[in-house]
Amino acid sequence: MGNYKIYNLEERTFVFARDCRFLVRDLKNTISNIEDGKQLVKSSGSVGANYIEGNEKLGDKDLKFRLKI
Repeated sequence: MGNYKIYNLEERTFVFARDCRFLVRDLKNTISNIEDGKQLVKSSGSVGANYIEGNEKLGDKDLKFRLKI
């Protein structure tokens, strides 16, 4: 099949969210790092959630909408 590569986006978004949490944990405890870290943790987790919801789509239009979020 040539150079076909399977991209497991559910796994990759989970790893991304996990790695973001590790990054935030290792930052210095400054006010800006704490606030930015909270936002990063929330948004990195929502990437995976939106992808999973998109996979349980009602149609192609719904999938495209979910992935744009």
